[in-house]
Amino acid sequence: MGLLSFIATLPLAPVRGVISLAELIQRQVEEELHNPASARRALEELEDARAAGEISAEEEEQAQQVILDRMTGTARPSSGTEKE
Repeated sequence: MGLLSFIATLPLAPVRGVISLAELIQRQVEEELHNPASARRALEELEDARAAGEISAEEEEQAQQVILDRMTGTARPSSGTEKE
């Protein structure tokens, strides 16, 4: 019975491979998002941009909050008062 089911499901092998690859990519992305080193790097880049005058203090603060929320897995609900 095992050989028969193997032959019957063989055409689905590429689909299973794509699903496995997608799951692997998802795990890697989640690890990168929650990695303290990548968050620290992003915060340092923000600090450098602020020092160079590329962004304002308010923009830096907002970006810092986004980075910290992403790292901790918390999302702030949008209030609907954001500028478009």
